[in-house]
Amino acid sequence: MDVRQLRHFAAVAETLHFGRAAERLNMTQPPLSQSIMALERELGAPLFIRTKRSVALTPFGEQWLVHVRAVLDELAALPSIANRLRDGEAGRLELSFVSTADYSVLPALVRRYASLYPAVEIALREATSEVQIAALLEGAGQAGIIIPPATGALPAALNYRRLLSERLVAAVPESWIEDGRLPLRGGRLDPAVVVQSPLIIFPRRSAPAFHDLITGYFTARGGTARIVQEAIQMQTIISLVSAGMGVALAPASLRNLARTGVRYVDLAGEVPSLETGIVWRRDDLTPTLNRFLQIAAEGPGAA
Repeated sequence: MDVRQLRHFAAVAETLHFGRAAERLNMTQPPLSQSIMALERELGAPLFIRTKRSVALTPFGEQWLVHVRAVLDELAALPSIANRLRDGEAGRLELSFVSTADYSVLPALVRRYASLYPAVEIALREATSEVQIAALLEGAGQAGIIIPPATGALPAALNYRRLLSERLVAAVPESWIEDGRLPLRGGRLDPAVVVQSPLIIFPRRSAPAFHDLITGYFTARGGTARIVQEAIQMQTIISLVSAGMGVALAPASLRNLARTGVRYVDLAGEVPSLETGIVWRRDDLTPTLNRFLQIAAEGPGAA
């Protein structure tokens, strides 16, 4: 059985007349009758009850027609599906991201992408920058939102585009401000006070660029980072600040992560900035990823 025979059967079933069905199919009646008889032999059951005056579907033919129509409808939709897949309007997007992006660029980008391309399945996975880069080099996933290496050097097999650069702020226990341990001047925190405070930070193995940016801030101001606790997720770091274990330096977008007992305070003086960007394989720009990159190029505000 082939698609041609299914179309022949559907045409006769819909017209209940071999002559009119043949006209619809732009063929003569004898080949159509032969095609239906061959189909009935293959199925092992009659599809039509034929008399000299009428043609009617058998009960078996009526039930089978439902399935044949579904198959023909799916076949008719294949060109449109192919066009949508080719143009990135359907398919799948596999995107990984660092935890800090969850409070800055990620929500707006994903929200806009999903609204424009609702037929695309979006698979999100949180991972550190180093894990994302390794996965992409191994052929896993399509793109990642990362904090780039401090050297700016990425493997030649990867492309990178900056999405956002934001100043660091201090996340501090609110009680430390209230009891005077962290005095503010003009609403800002003095660097000398920061570098004397116990620090909560990402492990260097998980986020070397971010880790070095923060510890470099301490060193540049004559201090040494006194790390009292490490955590690999930003939510956990802020929870530890809330518990009064120490302070943390975080990108300004972390103000979107409100937590009881934590206050985000601007730093006085020169403040380092943290860059976030998107990375993907140079030779693997899929249609869905290309659409996502177009949205990302419009900038966080447009997203």
